[in-house]
Amino acid sequence: MQRYAPTLLVLLLVFAPSAFAQGPDAPKSNGNAAPAVSAIPAAPAITDKSTPVELARAALAAQGGDKFKNLKSIWLTGDVNLFAPNSSQSIPGKFSMLTVGEKVRLDINAQPIASFKQIYDGQQSYTSMPGVQTPPASKFGLFVLIKYDQPGFTVSALSNDKKLRGFRIVDAEGNTTDFYIDPASARVMKFTSPYNGYTFGTENSKFKEFDGVLVPVNFTQRLEMTAGAFFAEYKVKDVKLNQPIGDDVFAIQ
Repeated sequence: MQRYAPTLLVLLLVFAPSAFAQGPDAPKSNGNAAPAVSAIPAAPAITDKSTPVELARAALAAQGGDKFKNLKSIWLTGDVNLFAPNSSQSIPGKFSMLTVGEKVRLDINAQPIASFKQIYDGQQSYTSMPGVQTPPASKFGLFVLIKYDQPGFTVSALSNDKKLRGFRIVDAEGNTTDFYIDPASARVMKFTSPYNGYTFGTENSKFKEFDGVLVPVNFTQRLEMTAGAFFAEYKVKDVKLNQPIGDDVFAIQ
């Protein structure tokens, strides 16, 4: 299992919704639970005739709309279980993920098997795992949903995935994320992206609302490779939004 750890941990940075060991102190719970009445306005209704752009607009609204777009920071901590291909036995660990704009820091502590730190400072990536090349964190997943209507981004149709409605967002460099949303709530239930010949994917199974922003708190990540599929199962324990974070947290040394 240890020989699979570097590639699997790359997956964690690319698609998680970021530090133990040598990272910042983990946040304490802010005590927020999903409110009885949602502070997120209802997303635009989805019909059989909804265009891909309308689907993207509804998905962003369900995520929290402007509050999601204008987040200053989001800090998630909790448990993670790592699975190698064709294995039913997991490696348990702790994770912390910190996002400020397009900057991301991830720390995984799954000792004694693996301990990992990764930073994307908005321009370049650093990983504590030698020889691991990582994709830019701002080019995929929910990072691109907030940019769907900006110049250089195109939105196109996808076939449905069972009952989920699909649409694709591609940036000017050709980076692609395929989104699949619940037609009743417009919530993003899964998204996938190709990178360097691999397919990365995330499936969300549980959400909670914090300060008008929808946060996935249970989700599974998958990396398809020739050796098989790697899995990472996340369970978020604590959420902090809009905390002041110094630039030194993302310093690459």
